This record gives sequence, structure tokens and C-alpha cells, in this order.
Amino acid sequence: MDIPALTQRFWDQGYLVIEDFFDAALMAELDRLIVAHFGEDPAFRHEREFLDKAQTQVIPWFPQNEGPCAFDAVDAIPELRALTESILGAGWQRDYSMVMFSKRGTSGQAWHQDCPPDDPDVFNLNRLVYTSDITDAIGGQTVVVPGSHRRGIVPVGDPLGRFGDQVVLRPRAGTLVLLHGHTWHRVLPIEGRYRFSTNYRAKSPSAPDHVTDVCVYRNMRYRFSTASVIEERA
Repeated sequence: MDIPALTQRFWDQGYLVIEDFFDAALMAELDRLIVAHFGEDPAFRHEREFLDKAQTQVIPWFPQNEGPCAFDAVDAIPELRALTESILGAGWQRDYSMVMFSKRGTSGQAWHQDCPPDDPDVFNLNRLVYTSDITDAIGGQTVVVPGSHRRGIVPVGDPLGRFGDQVVLRPRAGTLVLLHGHTWHRVLPIEGRYRFSTNYRAKSPSAPDHVTDVCVYRNMRYRFSTASVIEERA
């Protein structure tokens, strides 16, 4: 990999897509574990206020906290660690991994920023791992607005509305997508049986441990630690 060039592309766009980054056998094993954990119709874990207001109908799982240890293999990949350090700097810290599962017929995820953009130097890096293909038939495509990590807070508006300069990503199994925590992004509705990706979050040494505790949506700021809306945006 040309790590300096990839790093520059990330900072230019606020996201980065690298296809065929992960070993196919590892992706197949993690995919099998995810499907076995969730089944096809798992119960929602977030409270109804969040599901309705955020229009983000996902079910999280934290496999590195709860097991199995197979998910640790992603963190150990030297190329991923080197690319992460090039972006975040020496002394970067692994945050946590989270599988985000969406059921058939759900709205996916509304436009949001993983952390508040109040300070441009305080952000997380989300490293998205796709263990199966995201296709138009399945739905759940990831949508980003290039360069939005430099444009401040996502504007108030329709949580599921369209931006004229948005880009739709259709990652295949083995794809790595890196997202700056201030980049505006969303996930489209789910048409097939289910859709999921695994988020391996990381942060720079200067970012606080709770950097992703507050998520910014077009209609609110939401604090996950207290399960509460801390700001209405209208």
C-alpha cells in the first residue's frame, strides 16, 4: 500500500475506500459468527425514542467485549495499524468494535456525524469492515458527503433527505472503509434479509475517551451514555 497517498486521500475527502483489503477466509469466518449471533429477526436494543427520532434502526453487538476473540484478528493486521497511525499519529488508541445490524424493511441510518465537530482537532476514526457484499438488491448502501469533515455540523433538515453532492458506496466483502468522525454519512433502507458492517473505532491520543458518546443528527444531538436527547435541532 502507498500509505502516504492513501492518508492524503483520506484527509482530502473525509473517507477512504480500499477494496480487497481483508483476507477472504477471515471475512467468511466473521460473517458466519455475525449471522449466528443475530439470526434474522433480533430484538432492538435502543429505546423507542432513539429509534423513532434518530431514524436509525440498528442493533449493536460488541464482540470484542463479549467474545468471541476471532474479531481481534482485524486489529492485529499490520497494514491496518500502519494506516491508522499515519492518519491519527503515534500513540493512537483503539476504542472499541461494534457490529451494526439492520433488519429487512428498516430505514437504515439517518444522516449523522459520529462525534460533534465543535473542535476540528477532536474526532474519532471509524474503520468499517464489510464481511459480505452490499448490493442494491440488499440495500443498506453507505452514503457519504465528500469533504464534509471540513464543513462543520451537518445542517438541520430531513434526517433521510438527499444531499446534491452525496456519494453512494457499495462495499464488497473484504472492503475497508475509513470515515472521519465529522464526515456526514448515512445508510440507506434495507431491502434484503439483513445488512451489517463491523465498526472498529480508534482515536488520536488527544481525543477524550468518550469522543463518540454524543452523536450529531440533523434533528438532535444524542448522548448514548445517558440515553438522552441533549439538544433539539430545528
